[in-house]
Amino acid sequence: MTGSRAPSFSLVLVVEDEDLVRMMAVDMLEDAGCTVVEAASADEAWAMLESRQDISVLFTDIEMPGSMNGFALAARVAERWPHIRLVVTSGRCRPAPREVPDQGKFVAKPYLADQLLSAFDSARPV
Repeated sequence: MTGSRAPSFSLVLVVEDEDLVRMMAVDMLEDAGCTVVEAASADEAWAMLESRQDISVLFTDIEMPGSMNGFALAARVAERWPHIRLVVTSGRCRPAPREVPDQGKFVAKPYLADQLLSAFDSARPV
């Protein structure tokens, strides 16, 4: 990360089905000072969310295998845990801001750590 500000959130859940992309995102966020947990699917992320109380940001890819994609996961999280900030990403689609649930943000792939942290900061639920 190029900036020197400390993250203003406690724990980020990274949901990405592509192992290498997930590892790069986790490394990028940890280098920026974030604490990160990870899931390879929306279903795995949902189970993790149900068992933890400390996740403050959901960062999810949109296109994933399983019973739900990143949009469905974000919508369910917004409904059940409105305090969790939502940031979605994709290299294939570009949703309009109104399409991201609960005042969440979209960050296009490929992204930089500063772009993610800025999206996390501005994705605060109202």
